[in-house]
Amino acid sequence: MKRPVIFRPYRPRAIRLVNAIGRGLAVFGIQSRLDADALIEAARRKTGLEDFGDEFLLDALRVLTRSIDEEANLHPFGRWVVRNRLLDALKLRLKIQALVTRHPDILKQQITAPLVIAGLQRTGTTMLHRLLAADPDSRALLSWEAINPIRPDNVVAGQPDPRIKAARMAENGLKYLAPEFFKIHPVEAEAPEEDVLLLENSFMSQVPEAMYRVPSYAAWLAQQDHRPAYEYLKLMLQLIQWQDIQQGQQPRRWVLKTPAHLEQMDVLLKVFPDARIIQTHRDPMKTVGSYSSMLAHGQGVFTDQVDAQAIARHWLLKNAAALKKTQQVRTENPQAFVDVYYEMLMRDPQVEVEQVYRFAGIEMTAEARAAMQAAQQSNRKDKHGRHRYRLEDFGLDEQQVREAYADYLSAFDIPVERKVAA
Repeated sequence: MKRPVIFRPYRPRAIRLVNAIGRGLAVFGIQSRLDADALIEAARRKTGLEDFGDEFLLDALRVLTRSIDEEANLHPFGRWVVRNRLLDALKLRLKIQALVTRHPDILKQQITAPLVIAGLQRTGTTMLHRLLAADPDSRALLSWEAINPIRPDNVVAGQPDPRIKAARMAENGLKYLAPEFFKIHPVEAEAPEEDVLLLENSFMSQVPEAMYRVPSYAAWLAQQDHRPAYEYLKLMLQLIQWQDIQQGQQPRRWVLKTPAHLEQMDVLLKVFPDARIIQTHRDPMKTVGSYSSMLAHGQGVFTDQVDAQAIARHWLLKNAAALKKTQQVRTENPQAFVDVYYEMLMRDPQVEVEQVYRFAGIEMTAEARAAMQAAQQSNRKDKHGRHRYRLEDFGLDEQQVREAYADYLSAFDIPVERKVAA
């Protein structure tokens, strides 16, 4: 096997200057730690609110901030971004709790029979999500809602929600910081987005593990009961649905999506017992390198020290373990799952969508079919450019990948994908 390539993160000149200034200040001891209790106090001070809801989730924040502070090797700009992300999450939790206290009917909202796309990363989940979300009778989490699920009071009827503008700024910011990232995974302000971004507000999700080097947090997280996090996810969906109703809309069928659910499928089915799970499948030889590249580019936004080979090894084993866990849940709940294969999805998306609808007992209307066809045209593959990567750049070879996924390959008879595709 060839020697792995050293991953050097892209860094705009302005960010290099900011980091240089930040490091200069750090020499004189001017660098704030990521202190959970200080962030909690700052959130309370800025909002004038006190109640966060489930206090256990604040313990998760303490584990997370300690891990980031001691292990992530953030550069100064990255530290500033992370601090603000955590502070925003805390302020959001306070505002959500205040809303629920004022409007307890939020908790009466029914999240009925959601469709949940949960396959490994790079297996067509984004494409399938956007197709299913195009149905007018479906409701997906949108990127701008993931940033802030609370509808502002000053929204004028018929005018764009100000959260869309904020999401566009975030989208442009990511393009500026990591232009290659969009070739791998499009993050578009008005497109459907993964609900793991809502789970992030519980401080118990895969998001930090994907974005930073946080081994002690990851080890702690693996030993926790994730029921509180999924109950909080449900609460945020209830809130969004309640807000829809306040605007005169009828509740629609939720379409959720995130590979992270593979690790917690048992918990998901406890919180959403009538969920219909769509598990997507693809040859791991085409997913492992692609996802490793995505993670390396993502972590490169926050640190100059990206160990791409360590990232690839960690997620190879983590994803293989998640698939085994999901397989156990499938054995106990076979009625809850349907399979979609990447090769078939690429060949004829409409056929696969109709299979999903038959499984879930959903009528495929002419309006839904037309909307999905339009979505397919507007979300063509590689529209942000071709993603290029090599498995060997991440210190892995075909034998390692096939050994890690041997049980999965056997259980689902995954076809070998000969054509190289991102």
